[in-house]
Amino acid sequence: MTGADHQHSESVVQAAQWLAEQNPAPQPIIPHIRQRFGLSALEACEAAALSNRYRVLRKAHG
Repeated sequence: MTGADHQHSESVVQAAQWLAEQNPAPQPIIPHIRQRFGLSALEACEAAALSNRYRVLRKAHG
């Protein structure tokens, strides 16, 4: 699945929402959210990318 067809698991979405609210974000991000949310490396990368999207949307829409 790619683009708009791709659906994220609930744990990926939760991790992304949590990460989008962190300021500053924990470093390194991927190991931190893998441990905190029990994600695979791929899921953690998806969550990190999704969190960036959430940040952009929050800035654009206040």
